[in-house]
Amino acid sequence: MASNFQAYQDYLLKEKKYSPLTVNAYCNDILSFQQFLDEKHDKINLESVIYPLIRSWIVLLVEEGISNKSINRKVSALKSFYKFLLKIKQIQVNPLLKHKSLKTPKKVQVPFSEKEMEAVFDVSQFSKNVFEDKRNQLILELFYTTGIRRAELINLKIHNIDFSNRTVKVLGKRNKERIIPLLECTLILLQKYLELRLEMLEGVTSEVLILSKNKNKVSESFVYRLINDYFSSVSLKVKKSPHVLRHSFATHLLNNGADLNSVKELLGHASLSSTQIYTHSSLAELKKVYQDTHPRNRK
Repeated sequence: MASNFQAYQDYLLKEKKYSPLTVNAYCNDILSFQQFLDEKHDKINLESVIYPLIRSWIVLLVEEGISNKSINRKVSALKSFYKFLLKIKQIQVNPLLKHKSLKTPKKVQVPFSEKEMEAVFDVSQFSKNVFEDKRNQLILELFYTTGIRRAELINLKIHNIDFSNRTVKVLGKRNKERIIPLLECTLILLQKYLELRLEMLEGVTSEVLILSKNKNKVSESFVYRLINDYFSSVSLKVKKSPHVLRHSFATHLLNNGADLNSVKELLGHASLSSTQIYTHSSLAELKKVYQDTHPRNRK
């Protein structure tokens, strides 16, 4: 099992281009199933498993109070591993071939409203022409005007910004590149930030675009806290995160007439099904317009 497991890790990292964090999560889920086999089924190896054994593990997880969403994630990791074993001909049949995921309630992500976005960009919050103020303003600006993910923003390099073409090159999931257009207001803010960044660096060289006051790349937790702090003053929503900003970007584009395919490309989604989760808000807007304007609904 050890050699197959190592080969699987290499496959995820080198061929599938998954991030180390994702690979670690997959492997931990598979190892938790292996631990179950060791304790409950006389240390049977993963390659010899049949579906009833997996089913008994799922039942145990349910009894332990693990959520259906978490169980589905664990089983998905296991299914991926068995697909790999099938690919390298270590097994003849994937034991999870006919498995159906457990039902999970659909959570509707609530985006920030356009009014909340206007409030958070209030000029008074960023009146100081100092490095940290402009950096924080730029982080908010890039999230809302490009829809990029938190990890994508953190890893942006200066050379990713093309001022002449008014675009930014983003390295997304699985090292997939995409080009996103930049608004004039974003370009102006970028220019101001870069001037202050140059002064702050005092001769130190760094390719990373978004820097901390210690001249290092900012962390994911820092960016999360920053978004949460700024929106706490303008929004009562429970969840205030970079992902909600990405959601707001997509929803506001759709509300204002953008087509789904264009939003899909901007977000870097592999398929339309991923983008369609953002359409509920635009549908709500469409319903409102319909109710307000259809002649049959006029009083």
